[in-house]
Amino acid sequence: MSPSPLINFWRDKMQRVGRRILAPRRNKALAWGQEEAVARDDSRYPFRLQFYNTPPDDTVTLEEFEQYAVDRLKVLKTIELLKIRFPKRGSEFDTKMRAITRQYLPLSARGEQDNDAWYMERRKDHISHFVLRLAFCRSEDLRRWLLQYEAELFRFRLETEAAEDCVAFLAENKLSYELVGMEEKMAHKQALSALGRLGADIESTDYYKVPFEDALELVRSRRTFLSEGVAYVAREDMFSITVGVFRSRLSSHLTTTSKALPELEEDDRLMPLLKALGKQNIGGDFGKRSDSDAKVCVADLPKLSTESFPLCMRDLYEDLTTTHHLKHTGRMQFGLFLKGIGLTLEDAILFWRTEMTKGQTTPDKFDKAYAYNIRHNYGKEGKRTDYTPYSCVKIITGNPPNTVEHHGCPFKHSDRDSLRLRLNRLQVPTVVITEILSLVADQKFQIACTRYFEATHKTTNTDLMLQHPNQYFLESRKLLTGEKPTAGPAKAGGAGEAVKEEIPDEELLAAAAMMDDDMD
Repeated sequence: MSPSPLINFWRDKMQRVGRRILAPRRNKALAWGQEEAVARDDSRYPFRLQFYNTPPDDTVTLEEFEQYAVDRLKVLKTIELLKIRFPKRGSEFDTKMRAITRQYLPLSARGEQDNDAWYMERRKDHISHFVLRLAFCRSEDLRRWLLQYEAELFRFRLETEAAEDCVAFLAENKLSYELVGMEEKMAHKQALSALGRLGADIESTDYYKVPFEDALELVRSRRTFLSEGVAYVAREDMFSITVGVFRSRLSSHLTTTSKALPELEEDDRLMPLLKALGKQNIGGDFGKRSDSDAKVCVADLPKLSTESFPLCMRDLYEDLTTTHHLKHTGRMQFGLFLKGIGLTLEDAILFWRTEMTKGQTTPDKFDKAYAYNIRHNYGKEGKRTDYTPYSCVKIITGNPPNTVEHHGCPFKHSDRDSLRLRLNRLQVPTVVITEILSLVADQKFQIACTRYFEATHKTTNTDLMLQHPNQYFLESRKLLTGEKPTAGPAKAGGAGEAVKEEIPDEELLAAAAMMDDDMD
């Protein structure tokens, strides 16, 4: 089987830029990218809309490759949340969609920007789509997710496009959907009125003539009428047909790309970037702290655990203070979270020693077996890496807990009855529990956690999209204290910054596992 054009494109481009674009120092890649200005070809993007039929043929710097994809991923993840919030769409949905696309994927009309800015917007949209297509073609779940939210983004853009531009775009893509003129509408006014659209104004509604075979579903539901082999459909129904075409084409492209992807498996420069995108933490860096950041002391933890800990961390805290021991993965997940909310190294050692020596761990055993791990997480031992707290994606996709472990995400790793009982004990309203369980059944774990946050804080913040346990904590403190927190992602470029999490070295993990075995 020959490689797809997309695979050939990226492989050829990465070979072309070679070591210079993948140099260890990112500023070198950027400097190289500036040596060759982007050759602008206005004819490449005649419309704001695209079916993304043809891969881009630009040389792409490493910064563009990553940042374009991350920006598009932010938009698609926001769409996922908005679809839960506003299942029937509406004006608030549109307002928030305009805001997020304007921020990360703007597509200005000609004349709204200078020609260079106008062109670069379309280039970013083009390249970012193909990067995510490569990153999300690796499994059926990833393909399904990308297909759903790329289609939603396309629908939103289609709905905001002028009727004449829509027709021209469709004609360019060999879709003969002709806008019906006023005289022809009036000639068919009775038939159009009989379609049963309540309150529809025939004169002000755009109608399109669509080939019969493209509108079979509308024919079956009697939402169109036929004349000489042509279906007359309203603008909103034309959107549904066009989005269906978009989905069909993208689905086919994703399948083709997935079959050809092994061609890239040996490329150790490109594949790590693509694999990381599916597990990208776009919620901010909550691990890098300075002396000006807010601090938390050991005495604060009992109150904070009930007020502001996400459910995963509240469970770990309660398990630790009840059994006085956590397995290694639980200690890592909870310990780095405590570090992220402001617990100092000295207080962390005090807290863990106090709790663990209430059980079977002696003070001497703690100092020899566990204190090193805590100092290691704070960057004071080993490679002296300042490790970051685990993101939601890392917790959800990590190894699930066994019967004697307590780490993980309660929404992902708890059975339905246990989760319902847990939420009941926390006095979450029954209607919210039902909604959360429905979200969990659909594998929307982070949105379920966001709904839990809103219920326990008695708020409905439609802009909130939880990506990180420490983000949950900071948002909670902001609500409860009325103050804007100084800790957290502000030091790392703000929420939404793409962050690569540091993973402890294998030697430390193996040693910690042996300690856990000794405790059993």
